[in-house]
Amino acid sequence: MSGVFEPFVGETAMMERALRIAGISILFQDETLAVRYAENLPDHLQSSLVLGDDDAALFGAKDGDKLIALKRQVLQTGEPASGEIEMSTNDGTKIYELRVERIGRHGRFGLLSVISEITESRHREKVLKSLLRELSHRSKNLLAIIQGIATQTARYTPSLDSFLVKFRGRLQSLSHSQDLVTDSSWRGAYLFELAEKQFAPYWPDAGVPMPIYGINAHLSPNAAVHLGLALHELIVNSATHGAIAAGATSIVLNCAESELDGKKAIEVTWSERVFGPAAAQEFEDNTFAKTVLERVVPTSMNGKADFGAGPERINYRIVIPEPEYEILKRR
Repeated sequence: MSGVFEPFVGETAMMERALRIAGISILFQDETLAVRYAENLPDHLQSSLVLGDDDAALFGAKDGDKLIALKRQVLQTGEPASGEIEMSTNDGTKIYELRVERIGRHGRFGLLSVISEITESRHREKVLKSLLRELSHRSKNLLAIIQGIATQTARYTPSLDSFLVKFRGRLQSLSHSQDLVTDSSWRGAYLFELAEKQFAPYWPDAGVPMPIYGINAHLSPNAAVHLGLALHELIVNSATHGAIAAGATSIVLNCAESELDGKKAIEVTWSERVFGPAAAQEFEDNTFAKTVLERVVPTSMNGKADFGAGPERINYRIVIPEPEYEILKRR
């Protein structure tokens, strides 16, 4: 087989090309660990290569000393080994893996090192670990929210049937918000899309536009989840006792620029004209819905909220500070 490719390219040239295509370098050292041969080294290593030097001269003192210890062990035991080094270059930090084997016979040995760059794979591993940590953190937060919803819903409902209806509705609301956050790769959700998701199961006429106005702010994941809970409580009450139940469109959800403690913020307001005192009953003192609107939601975003429920109007205003939103587009 040795002469099959000779009319086209020599065997040595063919192997050199294969190494370049694969991005692999090779290094041969004698039993004193002096470099005797190298092929396809990266440019920043090639420029510092001097035949006869050792690893410390080629890779630098820190990594070189580590490699010298590893290679002496391979020479002594004959067992292959591998190691990693990081090097600063003009193109940033590069990470290389070296696989080292002893070669030779009759007591005369040398070392063959196969060098490959693994910068990208190590970067992907770091990103994946970071994402897994973030997922774990967010999952714990989500479970804590669900636990709080279950506990408080049970506290303020008189029967199991009532608990199941309200708990399922609140979980569904949380699911809608979480879907938007997940679809955006955990970057958050736009206010209008969040509100539309919350309105959709209760809005009586698909042909009538939902009453969402103002700035379509992009909310952080935390703000999207908690504001979704607040909207759910307002919408469910309206669909049960208020304007939606009466078939009226006397609801306005609006977002405008504002300030909080002298810093930029947005103000999300809900204004609903109702028809009788029944619409305010759900928000009597010590109810879960009232607690969510007045305490849980604003506290989770370091914001402020005002809430009022009377026989003629239900008004809710929450001010959200800038770290919890961005204004990327206006509608």
